[in-house]
Amino acid sequence: MRYFILLFTFLLCLSCEDKDKAKELAEREQQLLDKEKSFALKESEYQSLLKMRDSIFAKPVTDSMQIITKWPDEVIGSWIGKVVCTESNCSDYVVGDQRTDVWEFDSDSTQLFTKIINNNNLVRLYNGKLENNEVRLNFKTDSTAKKKVDMNVLLNDISVNKMRGTRTITVDNCIAKFSVELVRTKK
Repeated sequence: MRYFILLFTFLLCLSCEDKDKAKELAEREQQLLDKEKSFALKESEYQSLLKMRDSIFAKPVTDSMQIITKWPDEVIGSWIGKVVCTESNCSDYVVGDQRTDVWEFDSDSTQLFTKIINNNNLVRLYNGKLENNEVRLNFKTDSTAKKKVDMNVLLNDISVNKMRGTRTITVDNCIAKFSVELVRTKK
């Protein structure tokens, strides 16, 4: 009889242990399901954000307006730029001041831009547009900057090897104007 009680106790302990393991396994499965639901929700939010971003950057296409995703061949690439101050009421800019930089016209999937490089260092990054066969570039400091700077470049004389136009810089309450001449670099 003793052996029977011992065997019964042993089997009872085994069945209790199996119930505990089954309970732990069920809890783990529930945790995994919760994590999968959370991940699916995050994936859904991510896809929604991507669609929203794409809709913000998408511009409506009409017969009179085309979306420009890259600069035309006459513009894209590297140029040597000479900028000369022609007018100024700013203390930072003096009439006759000259500057020579490399201008790189490029694009990514969302915008046209132009990098101004001097001594292999990025000096400025302009946002770009091509409208009515004119290149328009803009740089503006953000609202937290100490100096409010707004730079606009208009290149309206464009050929295969040369572009000409003007740059206007507004710094706080003063304005400086420059002539701009870009010459295509030799490859």
